[in-house]
Amino acid sequence: MGICPVCNGFLELKLECPSCGAAATDRGRIMDFYDDYSAYMPIDQMKLENGYLDFANKQCPHFVKCDQCGYETAYFIQE
Repeated sequence: MGICPVCNGFLELKLECPSCGAAATDRGRIMDFYDDYSAYMPIDQMKLENGYLDFANKQCPHFVKCDQCGYETAYFIQE
């Protein structure tokens, strides 16, 4: 099990929107948006069920959205 430097406050994620160039905002872990209880599930268990290779690659998938144009994407942070 790795530690996400963004989730744990060691780094701040600052990204530029590839669509319009405005600042894109980190909205948190993708798994937290699945349902009402997903934020309380073990992280590694959710990684095995989310359809990404994040568990094998030791990455933390974050939901990133541009407030300017609405562009959304998954951004993977190395743990």
